[in-house]
Amino acid sequence: MESAGNKTTCPQPGRPNRDIPPPLTGSNPPPLLGRAIACGTATRYLYPKPRKRGEATAAATRDCCALAGRTATQTDREVMARYDFRSPRLFVAAPLAAGLTVRIDAAQIHYLASVLRMAAGDTVLVFNGADGEWKAALARVAKREAVLMVETRTRPQPEPVSLHYLFSPLKRARLDYMVQKAVEMGVSRLHPVIMRYTQAERVNLDRMRANAIEAAEQCGILAIPQIVAPLDFAAAIAALDPSCHLVFCDEDAPCGDPVAALRADLGMAGAAHGKSAELAVLVGPEGGFAEEERTTLLRRPRTSRVALGPRILRADTAAVAALAVVQTAAGDWR
Repeated sequence: MESAGNKTTCPQPGRPNRDIPPPLTGSNPPPLLGRAIACGTATRYLYPKPRKRGEATAAATRDCCALAGRTATQTDREVMARYDFRSPRLFVAAPLAAGLTVRIDAAQIHYLASVLRMAAGDTVLVFNGADGEWKAALARVAKREAVLMVETRTRPQPEPVSLHYLFSPLKRARLDYMVQKAVEMGVSRLHPVIMRYTQAERVNLDRMRANAIEAAEQCGILAIPQIVAPLDFAAAIAALDPSCHLVFCDEDAPCGDPVAALRADLGMAGAAHGKSAELAVLVGPEGGFAEEERTTLLRRPRTSRVALGPRILRADTAAVAALAVVQTAAGDWR
């Protein structure tokens, strides 16, 4: 079998191929060097398990240095991963500080004790959306009770952002996907809006929050967005702060460069920009905006109308595209 990307044969699925070194780049380094496997169109890596705790980072550094011909200091600065994605991460609702103890719920106990087979003394990363990220050790583990001892802070809480995402509710599976991607894209508030052509008016806010927490746990995000109860279109637009700049994605808008158009509207056409004001993004239902809804939006001050290219996008796809445009034009991608 042949890999389309590297033209390396792999006669049996899962057989190691030692001719393919893991990629070394400053922006996306491998968390731990291992053996490469070329199967189909993808290359996967088998990472050797360290013999003792604490050896993983040192082994990865030594191997990176040997392969790239760099010193340990250069490797630490240039190619080490930014976040610790190896350790389990849990969202907790308790305050976090060195020396505090935190009790976790039944689902988290099952995950740590039964799924990951963790025992007393093992460490996890915890965050609560306000106090940053902390390393905590399992002080006591039982079938129905587990206690974490908070040790040291690994990352401070980032400055809060003000990026609201307003959307017409979707059906269950696609709403789950949209919530997860919106969290990954950095939104601070998720706000369902009932419009004329909305197809799914029932929204499970608890499920939305669970999906938001899961996305934050998996992607190293330290803030959980606020989940707002659904409002009808008129009430949702009226509830926006007058200083908030609203970006609504309209399938009838002229196609062009949405990033340039948004920067021009915000008065940020230069290469260097200051921090932008409060932003909101609105994506309509799959049936599109009703004419009276479009008219209301066009009459609102501090509003930009953009198109997301020449193709019609599904609402969950449009969420990612729209948030990427806003983050590039005026958000933290700059």
